[in-house]
Amino acid sequence: MTSPNPKPLSLDELSALVDLPRRTVRYYIQLGLVDPPEGETRAAQYGPRQVEQLLQVRKWTQAGVSLERIRDLLSGAPPPVPALPRGPGTVEVWSHLVVADGVEITLEPGRAGLSPDEVRAFFKGARALYANIRKKGSP
Repeated sequence: MTSPNPKPLSLDELSALVDLPRRTVRYYIQLGLVDPPEGETRAAQYGPRQVEQLLQVRKWTQAGVSLERIRDLLSGAPPPVPALPRGPGTVEVWSHLVVADGVEITLEPGRAGLSPDEVRAFFKGARALYANIRKKGSP
């Protein structure tokens, strides 16, 4: 089961987790593609939001999308072309939410047409709906 408040990451830990050089992570933050960390310099801490953003940016850059276009996409601009059908060897980055033990949701935000903020709102709504159903179902 995932922790509701994951441990904050250092720049080194974040870079290793998303498989990008520290310099690239800093550059993406400077360009506004990734949210800045909490704190400054060596005390800077990164969380799940930056991991999600970096994985999305990495996926799009590997697909040949320019950083300027990635900025547009992160701002909610529609994708330029529909997603290609999945086939053998396809690699995708999926978001995974554990709502409760035995209740999980997975989605690929690009295919679903959801921005990172919309994905967070969807997950928050799913957790609230589950909590409401559980509350009504208790004796």
